[in-house]
Amino acid sequence: MLAMFMGAIEGTIVSTAMPAIVSELGGFSLYSWVFSGYLLMNAVTVLIYGKLSDLFGRKPILTFGIVIFLVGSALCGFADSMKELIIYRFIQGFGAGAVMPVASTIVGDIYAAYERARIQGYLSSVWGISAVLGPALGGLLVQSVTWKLVFWINIPLGILSIALLWGFLKEKIEKKKPEIDYPGALLLTISITSFMLILVEGGVAWPWNSIQLISLAALSAIMMALFIRQERRAAEPMMPFEIWQERSILIANIVSLTTGIMLIGLSTFLPTFVQGVMERSPTVAGFTLTAMSIGWPIASTVAGRLLMKIGFKLTSVIGGISLIAGSLILVFLPPGAGPLVAAAGSFFVGVGMGLTSTSFIVMIQNTVAWERRGIATASNMFMRNLGSTIGAALLGGIMNMRLHNYLEEHNDTGVSLTIDSANKLLNKAERAELPPKAVQILQDALTASLHGVYLIVLLFAVISLILLLRVPKEKKAEE
Repeated sequence: MLAMFMGAIEGTIVSTAMPAIVSELGGFSLYSWVFSGYLLMNAVTVLIYGKLSDLFGRKPILTFGIVIFLVGSALCGFADSMKELIIYRFIQGFGAGAVMPVASTIVGDIYAAYERARIQGYLSSVWGISAVLGPALGGLLVQSVTWKLVFWINIPLGILSIALLWGFLKEKIEKKKPEIDYPGALLLTISITSFMLILVEGGVAWPWNSIQLISLAALSAIMMALFIRQERRAAEPMMPFEIWQERSILIANIVSLTTGIMLIGLSTFLPTFVQGVMERSPTVAGFTLTAMSIGWPIASTVAGRLLMKIGFKLTSVIGGISLIAGSLILVFLPPGAGPLVAAAGSFFVGVGMGLTSTSFIVMIQNTVAWERRGIATASNMFMRNLGSTIGAALLGGIMNMRLHNYLEEHNDTGVSLTIDSANKLLNKAERAELPPKAVQILQDALTASLHGVYLIVLLFAVISLILLLRVPKEKKAEE
């Protein structure tokens, strides 16, 4: 739970601090890469860690991941530029890939099938605590001390979790000869990275029909085809496709991809809207994310009971409806609505995430045996991480492109305004130095850009519900 708390608080606390970080370091056009770099390494390594935990046990693999995560966290606090921060976030993400899947797999190991729904629901209280503390603490540290502590606060948490893990977790491991699918990991990394570059830089740094983007698209497609071929041939594939033959697991993993895109769209860009357009403080911006993370654990706890009574399908469909409700609020969110309305949309998305994610984890762990439990759990989290990785790049690219186009068409202030000019909206002193008309143009541009982002989020919410309606009715939690 402590390791999960460290990973959970990372999301809310960094998202809250990002407007202040980008205000000091500059480079608003690189904003999404701070999240994309972290999520890319997280997405690629989560499957390797899941497989390693099946081979060597959960304890040593979780410990290794926490240590790397702490090294990256320490370095992030020393970053002097956005490029440095992005590099250090890659390191942090490399370690984070072990934390959530292995911690969740441990729960599957130490509790019987009939207990997992209830316990996974209880564990989601970690997200609730981190949701309350993360944004509030992030806003307090940014306003009163320094944003660097947002990263350094992980260090005592990580050290304590390692000490407790080795002091209390006992496990018996059947030693096996390790057969790690390194070629698969490399091919997947190249494919996803190429795809991310297309989404982030397309229409901004490079025209959509440029040789750079066409080459990257071809590279991504070829590497993905080779990855699929490699997985079919590998003795111990990083992504064993046979677990996807179960229809429920297939739908759960695809929906985890779509909800991952939604999740990053909310947590990355909502604080920017609240600070830059509504002109509220980092603490208030953090509050809007807190609402989502409060809704998530409440729904997860309820899901633990619902799974036993109405089954996986109806529980997850209710979650899908909540995702659409939250997305609709954000799509029609006007600048003058205030943070409470933004928080309401955030809350409904959190409820949807709680109901669906708890259903998926329990369903998957009830379906596979111990020797597949680590990789099966990791596969589902991989799809959510992959969705967040793609979402950070896709939605960041859409925001940059729409922001760029809006400023090109509507800037009649006589002041040169670019994408990076949006930095000034996030700093009260710098915003005050701009002419009122320039502030208005930038805020209108940011509003139009973020509404475009949330239209895409709504689209993925609708896709998620359609898929959830296809979950087999007979799949229920075991009594």
